[in-house]
Amino acid sequence: MAFARKPTSKFPQLINLDHQMRLLTGSMIVLATASLSMAQTTPQVGAAAPEVTLPSNEGKPISLTDYRGKWVVLYFYPKDFTSGCTSEAQSFQRDLPKFNKADAVILGVSVDNSQSHKNFCAKEGLNFKLLADTDAKISEAYGSVKEYNGAKLSARNTFIINPEGKIARVFTGVKPQTHSEEVLQALAELKKS
Repeated sequence: MAFARKPTSKFPQLINLDHQMRLLTGSMIVLATASLSMAQTTPQVGAAAPEVTLPSNEGKPISLTDYRGKWVVLYFYPKDFTSGCTSEAQSFQRDLPKFNKADAVILGVSVDNSQSHKNFCAKEGLNFKLLADTDAKISEAYGSVKEYNGAKLSARNTFIINPEGKIARVFTGVKPQTHSEEVLQALAELKKS
């Protein structure tokens, strides 16, 4: 009889565990659905790149149309001064001569303001422009928004835009440490075709 009582006394905990598992499963479904809907709004290869005009780390407005006739690497990242974003920016900076040789411009975009970008560029020695998408509208236009603790951040996605202003390649959920090399390789392949 003692054996029968022990499981009976834990029964409420099992119900609680079952309830928690159902909540967790439901939450995972909601997150997967949100991710899927975000992916569906990402501009596709061949489409005209959504227009971008944002203030830069220099405080001046920068537009994609300023770079018509050049290849543009438009990369979205979550936050200045964080480890992954710093690593990604440093990799792009390290490879900047290779991008220049390929006639490509690098533009980084996050929801940080121009002053934060200015400080980030100064601290990390970045010689390419970072654009301030403080209301996340451009990030949204590129399907590159995520939420963290109730705040909108830019998701780590990259778009190669051809000289005609069309999306040539899309990278989602990139790995910051190796992404610059990945983009350079894709750029070389695109320029051959």
